[in-house]
Amino acid sequence: MEIRIEAVQIAESFNMKKFRAEFRAETFSGSTSEVFYALTEANRYLYVFDYGVVVFGNYDAIAKSEFVNFVKNYATKLVDTDLSEEYKILIDETTPKAIVKNDFVTVPKIDASLLGIVMLNIGQSVALEYYETLTDELITSSKHYILELEEKGKLSISKTNLLKYIGKVLNVKNSIVDNLYILDDPNLVWDNEELNLLNRRLKLNFDINTRFKDLDYRLQIVEDNLTLFTDVLNVRESARLEWIIIILIVLEIIIALFFH
Repeated sequence: MEIRIEAVQIAESFNMKKFRAEFRAETFSGSTSEVFYALTEANRYLYVFDYGVVVFGNYDAIAKSEFVNFVKNYATKLVDTDLSEEYKILIDETTPKAIVKNDFVTVPKIDASLLGIVMLNIGQSVALEYYETLTDELITSSKHYILELEEKGKLSISKTNLLKYIGKVLNVKNSIVDNLYILDDPNLVWDNEELNLLNRRLKLNFDINTRFKDLDYRLQIVEDNLTLFTDVLNVRESARLEWIIIILIVLEIIIALFFH
């Protein structure tokens, strides 16, 4: 027996309060930022996170499509990239304990709490992939200007475009900071040693902590580039103001000489 898991990045964020109020299903566990449903009658499981990720357990294509269309009503901004990750839970009663592999985990028995832990980690993995993609785009966009500084010794970016770039960087960083809790241990593992061990193994398998540290390092590179661009632009603006002052002084001298 197996349970198919799929995590999908649908939006940058969801309005969880409104979603929970309007989605008619009994909650198994959750908080203001996430909610897990064990729909046992349909043998389906669902995990929704406020950072725009939905994790499906045993959903067929039609049911998944229907829910995606529904949850989009609570999205603040839809994501146009195709980010998803699949995983499997295999049930083998002869297995003494959970065995975590790259594409599946084998467990001796299944329950909603165990499913929640697996789905949580896959959801975190997809969210990290989304932020990794955004950060890579920021680094790539800055390489053009760095190369221009190296080759020409100047920066052609306008003040307006630089401000847009700053806004984009800050938006990505704030989103990541807001979602720092994805590294926290879920409530489900606090009083269960087996679930706690499974959670740690899954985090190791998906490189959750390592990837987050790498993401933080990349963001620091982007911020350093941002500081450099701002300094160059300030120097350029100062030089422009100095020339304006010089021209005004010259005009004042010419006018004074002409009238006297």
